[in-house]
Amino acid sequence: MKGSIFSTIFLSVLFSRAKASPLAVLLIISLLPLLFELIFPGHGICERLRPILIFAILGLGLNIVTGNCGLLNLGVAGFMAIGAYTFGILTVPIFPFQINAWLGLLASLIAGAAAGFVLGLPTLRLRGDYLAVVTLGFGEIIQDVIRNLDTITKGSQGLNPLPALSILGVELNNSHPSLSYFSLLIIIFIIVLLLRNLNKSPVGRAWSAVRDDELAAGNMGVPVMRTKLYAFTSGAALSSLAGALWASALGSTGEPGNFDFQLSVTALCIVIVGGLGNLAGVLLGAAVIVGFNSVFLVELSQFLNSAGLSGTQNVLATPANWKFLVLGLVLILMMRLAPRGLIPALKGSSSK
Repeated sequence: MKGSIFSTIFLSVLFSRAKASPLAVLLIISLLPLLFELIFPGHGICERLRPILIFAILGLGLNIVTGNCGLLNLGVAGFMAIGAYTFGILTVPIFPFQINAWLGLLASLIAGAAAGFVLGLPTLRLRGDYLAVVTLGFGEIIQDVIRNLDTITKGSQGLNPLPALSILGVELNNSHPSLSYFSLLIIIFIIVLLLRNLNKSPVGRAWSAVRDDELAAGNMGVPVMRTKLYAFTSGAALSSLAGALWASALGSTGEPGNFDFQLSVTALCIVIVGGLGNLAGVLLGAAVIVGFNSVFLVELSQFLNSAGLSGTQNVLATPANWKFLVLGLVLILMMRLAPRGLIPALKGSSSK
């Protein structure tokens, strides 16, 4: 009975489309652990739902650049790597200096903003495919730089162990998954409030004007280059913050190859499936795309294993082997049935 109530609430938000509020979607996401605990009791669901929240932050960063300002950025994985490794270098115990994990998050945010500013200055005069190619190249370069600076980044090994965030001495790690989950929700809540206010400000209206018609915006007095640079820097900062939170949650930066083009495509899918330019859509897109990989496929794999249907001899019975097929089919159907996303932005407006 309770599960059906939560499902009804979730579907009501899902199909309210443009009228859905990002805060309402956040409320639904906050109820997900209760819903899944009813369906899959004792499965440690909060640990598997955390990636949804981290990738939601990554999607919110990309939404500023692509959804609000209309710039195609295929290098968000590079900014995520900058955030992860900035956090790792400043907090890992193997170096003589070591700062608090929360200060490490702040440093990662600043490092991402600085990287976005430096990259944006010479490249934002480019448009469309040209800008996409430049940002794609940036993401690949960051991987190689990190891999070859092995005296600092430890190369392919990555930096570990990294500290978890803590509140009043309680670490937000796997020992306290629920506390960690709801702490991430609070961070997203703050980010959403800031972005909602920013989108209603002159800066947000300038982003929308540049997205709709860059030439007309410039003729009406909008500082196009400065506006695009604001968007690029803000998006890079949030992407870097997502990388730092990812590294803290894992306790390691991981291998540099983890921050590859596939990660950038995943972030772009989150924004497109949810709804370009809509904060609520981005949050829902993260729940759908990342939840499919982190929750549904895991549960399906465990079910197939318990039924004795999975194994190395049966390729089709291993869900990980066909997840990209399903994702591709979903994207094709989205472009055909709902090209503006699950919760499309209102015409003539930026994110709600």
